[in-house]
Amino acid sequence: MNGSSWLRFAQRSGCSGFLILTLATSTSAQAEIRATDCARAAKYSESKRGVSMLVMQNGRTIFEHYAKGGSARGRWPIFSGTKSFWGIAALAAVRDGLFKLDDLVSDTITEWKSDPRKSQVTIRQLLNQTDGIEGASRLQRASIRDRNAMAIRLPAVAEPGSAFIYGPSHLQIFSELLRRKLRGRSAIGYFEGHVSSRLGLGRLNYKKDARGNPLPATGFELTAREWARLGELVLGQGSYHGRQIVPAVLLREAFAGSQANPSYGLAFWLNQQAPNGREADMERMLDLPWQNAQWTGVCICKDASADMVVALGSGYQRLFVIPSLKAIIVRQGSNAKFSDPHFLRLLLGHIE
Repeated sequence: MNGSSWLRFAQRSGCSGFLILTLATSTSAQAEIRATDCARAAKYSESKRGVSMLVMQNGRTIFEHYAKGGSARGRWPIFSGTKSFWGIAALAAVRDGLFKLDDLVSDTITEWKSDPRKSQVTIRQLLNQTDGIEGASRLQRASIRDRNAMAIRLPAVAEPGSAFIYGPSHLQIFSELLRRKLRGRSAIGYFEGHVSSRLGLGRLNYKKDARGNPLPATGFELTAREWARLGELVLGQGSYHGRQIVPAVLLREAFAGSQANPSYGLAFWLNQQAPNGREADMERMLDLPWQNAQWTGVCICKDASADMVVALGSGYQRLFVIPSLKAIIVRQGSNAKFSDPHFLRLLLGHIE
């Protein structure tokens, strides 16, 4: 589609304010994401209070759109999308020899040694939220003076590895473990030195408590372009702009699901049960009591590649990364009913 055809399409679709930095030159390549399909997905996103959408493929921005107050320079809360950055920090710590993923948490948080359940929890289980610890959404309250101390005292409500229990507690406990491993250095300082600064990200909101502990479960506000840098790291197999942040072999650990939830790795959501899985609204699933949520056979979108990984935040904040297409898709918006499968089918050209 040439430039004039694209403009006519955008006008017919009622779409405005699109910035097309690179138009596709061939419509025959099956793996090529087309600007026309991006426009349809953007129109749908905007109808659901979307404020930004960015699509990159093969290292180039092919589509960018802002609406309803969004802008290229405007940061937007990514909520639980924050977790994935801390997952990368955990892998960096493994690379640095601070611990191994299958080490027992109680080797460092020794208060757990006398608890029959908590003494068996591994660091991997903290990161994939199968440690059996209460999720404790109340940890996000600003009034809590020491979130780490509160988190490590939470009860185990299931056997380690037996259940996926989503909540802020797991990464909060990890934050305390990392703090102790650093022997006086701060977890935030480590994160900045080994992850955020290497991605060129600054002025992040850590939602620190009175003791200076970060809230790794949520808090970051990023532009679409900034969030896409995490996607570039994933596509770069742990490397960003030529600098290796985590080894490729370690990064692959982040994309392995658990028996309790095959759709969640180490702070990343996975689509590996596609194309035969049951499509689910992950945000609605997370609203269920953990005992009632059935994660086996669940996928994000049947028509997206099984290798797709997702950083997911409340209110349908999304970073989709599809390695087989060398594609990164950012969607940000205000809280409104939104369908990941419909959005992705539009964008990937599966709906005519």
